[in-house]
Amino acid sequence: MNMPIETENKSAMQSQLDELLRLQRTSYRSEPAPTYAVRVQQLKELKQALLTFQQPLADALNRDYGTRSVDDTLISDIMPCINNINYSLKNLKKWMKPSSRHAGLLLAPAKVKVHYQPVGVVGIIVPWNFPVMLSIGPLITALSAGNRAMLKLSEFTPETNKVLAQMLSSVFDESLVAVVEGEVDVAAAFSGLAFDHLLFTGSTTVGKHVMRAAAANLTPVTLELGGKSPVVIAPDMPIDTAVERMIYGKCLNSGQICVAPDYVLVPKEKQAEFITAYQKKFSTMYGKVSDNKDYGAIINQRQFDRLTSVLEDAKSRGATVVSANDESIDTAKRKIPTQLITNVDDEMILMQDEIFGPLLPIVGYETLNDSIKYINARPRPLALYIMSFDAQSQANILNNTHSGGVCINETVFHVAADDAPFGGIGPSGMGHYHGKEGFLTLSHAKTVLSRGKLNTGKFVHPPYGTGIQAMLYKLFLR
Repeated sequence: MNMPIETENKSAMQSQLDELLRLQRTSYRSEPAPTYAVRVQQLKELKQALLTFQQPLADALNRDYGTRSVDDTLISDIMPCINNINYSLKNLKKWMKPSSRHAGLLLAPAKVKVHYQPVGVVGIIVPWNFPVMLSIGPLITALSAGNRAMLKLSEFTPETNKVLAQMLSSVFDESLVAVVEGEVDVAAAFSGLAFDHLLFTGSTTVGKHVMRAAAANLTPVTLELGGKSPVVIAPDMPIDTAVERMIYGKCLNSGQICVAPDYVLVPKEKQAEFITAYQKKFSTMYGKVSDNKDYGAIINQRQFDRLTSVLEDAKSRGATVVSANDESIDTAKRKIPTQLITNVDDEMILMQDEIFGPLLPIVGYETLNDSIKYINARPRPLALYIMSFDAQSQANILNNTHSGGVCINETVFHVAADDAPFGGIGPSGMGHYHGKEGFLTLSHAKTVLSRGKLNTGKFVHPPYGTGIQAMLYKLFLR
């Protein structure tokens, strides 16, 4: 069920959110440990709903954006969720099984096991760029771990929200999965609820506010943020090949991706070659973008104005801008071919904030170590992309930089690896989800020590100074 929150009256809004949380918490207490069969059934129902609603979701996203490729939605929103469900169904029984641990000689005879129980009610704050994958993906993890979930959808994707709400209410009662909509004030109140875990995907700036609000309730948080994810083109890498490997990650959803390549580090003498190669490949993939349904629009006027303002700021400070094709920026349709930008410096907004759009700064470097120093002088990014077939160069970059994740000779696809964790580091986020790590994140790992009829614990009871205690000290204090 979709819950449009009353925003006219702040106390009424808070009351509605509190009531929804109480409903889910009561439901959780009535069934605090959903069985494997129950969880499997929930995941299968969610999968079927996704398959049923895939076209309405694609159509809704196209309406929200003005232009959003159906294929982009299928590839980057629907397919990853289906794969995630299939992977979870295959591995869930193994994840749920208590793991045996060694008690050690000091505690013998005893058995130690770790049980993984649901944390309870999980809050999920969803961004606008991939509203299906970034709502359903965390929901799959929450349900796999046996939790209830409340989803706060973005106010910038109202058409998609309607379809998501309809889809979820067709298979789940709101005591299990609830959808919340509303503006910034609703999001702020939502992040302040006493969830058992809160997962936020969005900007670093907003992430700080979310973490601050969650801290009041000591709510654990997983923050999937962003930052300026670099592409390093090593000296050995053919420029045409590097462009072929990285351009899709920049053009998908018009660069409105948290792991999109934010800037490119290229040998100084190859900057012009990179621009030529990018223009050639862009022409092959998209040609003219204004009327091309394969190339997405910027989500709304606010984001379009932000990007054009960033571009004008760079120009005013001496940057050189070349379009990936010969089209002008389409202000009516909010379509921007990749803008290739050279002569950039740190005074430009372009090089300070995450771009989140089709602007691509190109930074020349003298040596590969210079490129590593450049990356390390800046906040740790969510992703780092290495373009090189030379093992030594790969290892040099990989071992001497920090980032949430890495692709070698590829971009963005590491996000789709179900059997690996996804998460940021420092300003690009904290915590992990996806796969087993996601299950563990939204589970409480409860240690259970058990003894039989033989009680060896009594040997350390007072009065102290016994011979057995002296023997224990000799045995273990060395």
